[in-house]
Amino acid sequence: MDIRRVGVIANSSKEKAPEYALRLAGWLSERGVEVIFEEEIAAKIHMPGVPGNDLASAVDILVVFGGDGTLLMAARLAMGSDVSILGINMGGFGFMTVVNLDEMLGAMELILDGKCKTSQRMMLSVSVEGAQHPALNDVVINRGNLSRMVNLETFVDGKYLSTFKADGLIISTPTGSTAYSLSSGGPIVLPELNSIIVNPICPHTLTNRPLVLPPDSVIEVIVWTKEGKASVTLDGQDLFMLKSGDRVGIQKSKNHINLVESPHRDYLEILRTKLGWGGSPG
Repeated sequence: MDIRRVGVIANSSKEKAPEYALRLAGWLSERGVEVIFEEEIAAKIHMPGVPGNDLASAVDILVVFGGDGTLLMAARLAMGSDVSILGINMGGFGFMTVVNLDEMLGAMELILDGKCKTSQRMMLSVSVEGAQHPALNDVVINRGNLSRMVNLETFVDGKYLSTFKADGLIISTPTGSTAYSLSSGGPIVLPELNSIIVNPICPHTLTNRPLVLPPDSVIEVIVWTKEGKASVTLDGQDLFMLKSGDRVGIQKSKNHINLVESPHRDYLEILRTKLGWGGSPG
């Protein structure tokens, strides 16, 4: 990967984001690499900036300072381009922001030398109210405010699967398998295993278990609720209200994103560290 222009996106609410964005920019400039800032962080550091929607097409790689939520936002901006994304972790618990602040310059040096790998991550295309929307992590269909379950009539490839009586339903990618789905008892699925996970939230029937489907599956969920309303959330960022009888369609998107892998640890070590699993015996 020939890196000549680096885009920088940052969660400007993080106290140290401006400091580290400037530190990286100075280091890259010394090596003849142009740095282009997204306009929000640019305003914080009094530098020129470009709108986020234009950034991915103008650079060879995106560096994102923040947590997984910031990276999810950046992924939407990068969707449809082939730009790679490097996540610098400024949060407390990130599976996608895999490089720590003290590793930033070392990781960038390896990237400039062409010694880092990227991981291609599948995305979902979600049909809500007749329009298509992207999701990298998950699609979450939730009941309304009252503590009543919803009935989620679910079809796969046009064939009836089940009507989940539950608090909701999570449909996630392997990338999203370590997010809300994991906390709801879903399986961890490695990113290279392209698949779609269907996971009911607090199902009334205890035999309802998470289901892993092939990546080309087409899922349709019809929401039935006595309360008269429910919601669907995409990546924890976009919220749409639903009424009883509304349909949500989910399938693999034609788009994907490329995440730069950590040059310091593999995915299994990231899992072990983030989830606090035990080390070697003895």
